[in-house]
Amino acid sequence: MLNIGGGEIVVLVILALVILGPARLPHYASMLARGVRQLRDLADGAKAQIRQEMGPAFDDVDWRQLDPRQYDPRRIVREALASPAPGRRTPAAGSAPGLPAPAAQSRRAGSTTAWAAPSSATYDPVLPTPFDTDAT
Repeated sequence: MLNIGGGEIVVLVILALVILGPARLPHYASMLARGVRQLRDLADGAKAQIRQEMGPAFDDVDWRQLDPRQYDPRRIVREALASPAPGRRTPAAGSAPGLPAPAAQSRRAGSTTAWAAPSSATYDPVLPTPFDTDAT
């Protein structure tokens, strides 16, 4: 859990002896044990309360799937970049690369508008962001 080896534990015990002294060390050790015991009781009580409120559905939950230690940010980003984005439009035939069909048609028609609003209100990172003079 904490990745503390035997050598580090020995160093921590020696450090505690030097800082606290042998007279106060048993008192602080018992306080630490009492605190750990209270934390365990608190966690067990919360688990019992959740089990009581969820009823039989508590046993159906796969708790290993919800363990935050299993998440690797590199894997999540890699999977997100590899999968196609939901709602992403494919370019129409004959359109300019990187522009949706309405913008490509306005470009071919000789329009000076660099951006044409897509028919849907979804965000498309390929399109440039429109400039709103009222917002500035």
